[in-house]
Amino acid sequence: MKRGQRPSAEQVVLMLRQIEVQTAQGKSIAVACKEANVSEQSYYRWRKEYGGLKVDQAKKMKDLERENARLRRLVADLSLEKQVLADVAS
Repeated sequence: MKRGQRPSAEQVVLMLRQIEVQTAQGKSIAVACKEANVSEQSYYRWRKEYGGLKVDQAKKMKDLERENARLRRLVADLSLEKQVLADVAS
């Protein structure tokens, strides 16, 4: 993965699995992360967010997060329109 590119949810889960396998084989987390070209900070952040998920579950979670963000924007726009209409009516 090139520097500055964000991996997809599926790639993150696969990297986490790879690091878990290497640590089970006796390597330290630092060495396993270095071999996977991932910083330890990213590893721990990803493990907190994606730990225990399978690839399809991670993809579904990301899709739901995108849908949730879209719906929040929609609600905010509608609330703003409602407020403007209420101000004009009064």
